[in-house]
Amino acid sequence: MHPATNLPNPIVCAPSASLPPLTKLSSFPSAQIRQSLDNLRQLYERRPSALPPKLVLPIRKHRQLIHDDSVPDSGYASAEENEDDGEEEDTLVSEASSDDEGLDILRADPLERAFAVRWLTGFVARSDDWTCEDGVEDDDRTKAVETATRLLSVLLSDEQEDEEDCSVTRSFQFSSGGRRIHAELNDAPLLDEDHTCVGLQSWASSIVLSERICAEPLRFSLAPKQDGAALRILELGAGTGLLSVVAAKILEPFAPSIFATDYHPDVLVNLRANIGTNFPSSVPPPVSVHQLDWECPDYSSPMDEPFDLILGADVIYHPDHARWIKACAERLLLRPSASHPGGVFWLMMALRITGRHEGISHTVEDIFPTVSPESKDLGDDARESQELQLAVLEKTELGKLKGVGRADERGYLLFKIGWISC
Repeated sequence: MHPATNLPNPIVCAPSASLPPLTKLSSFPSAQIRQSLDNLRQLYERRPSALPPKLVLPIRKHRQLIHDDSVPDSGYASAEENEDDGEEEDTLVSEASSDDEGLDILRADPLERAFAVRWLTGFVARSDDWTCEDGVEDDDRTKAVETATRLLSVLLSDEQEDEEDCSVTRSFQFSSGGRRIHAELNDAPLLDEDHTCVGLQSWASSIVLSERICAEPLRFSLAPKQDGAALRILELGAGTGLLSVVAAKILEPFAPSIFATDYHPDVLVNLRANIGTNFPSSVPPPVSVHQLDWECPDYSSPMDEPFDLILGADVIYHPDHARWIKACAERLLLRPSASHPGGVFWLMMALRITGRHEGISHTVEDIFPTVSPESKDLGDDARESQELQLAVLEKTELGKLKGVGRADERGYLLFKIGWISC
């Protein structure tokens, strides 16, 4: 017997327990299809007078991919959505302790809502092919499709309203030489229609790189300059600004000049807010925010002077990005001289095993040559020469941190990029 068959009218079931498989619609009587849609109406159309007195909730048996209860997961939309036609295993459990409370819990369950949206979308799409064994009439089918379309509209409208205020404040703490480095960032919801706004959220690569920087600041050149000048640091694709905030707090006594850059206007607004949150009493703050388009960069002030250090985490998710970033780094990274070994560019990338960004790390190795250890040391003649190029000086593969990162990330690559003689 299918879950929705012969259910008493007063009971509202979870969508995952009551909706028939889309691939088997033709085997269900029209009365049961109507009952399934009516179950969704009672659940999501929010008519208090029609609320049922009992509620059946399912125990959902699903594979939890991210084991992180404290920090929301972040990552690109690269993990492909699994379409299972709504055939999930569920076990019915006892009714909720309170009618209204139980109904509200079920109504707010994001997995059940997502299940209902997928099912309704598929139901409407298959409406032309839907037939039932009891000879459903055309007008009955039309009414069912109209009901499904209306419910789908209600659910999508509710989702849009919920997303308007679903920002998340994330707190990070790292240990650095006996100090606690604290950062508080706002992760704003991504815009579904705009893939260029990925910087609205904090990615695992920036978290992993921040931890490494805090553990070994000297390795990452986070130390005052010998000549007493302010250290100039540039973050590419800063997003929420975690790397810039961490660098500024490590170097706080030495008044560094840190420039956090990104491209998308919404990302820049959120980035400025995060800088203000982390440095509320600093005027001006140690981190300034600027727009930088890698494809068509503007090298006017403050991009008209070289940087001692460039940082980037999870900034390459298109084959062109490595090439554009290399051109920017060639222009912006401090060149070596007789008195200075030159700037360093630290680049962190996620190793993704599935989805559209699988293998994208190879674009970095394709565009930046990798050098042998003996080629790293520039002689005095080479330092004064203009015949220099950027290359990968070191490459380190890092494992995932527990509770951090997307399911499609198996680890991270950390590149140390610097100047070598051509």
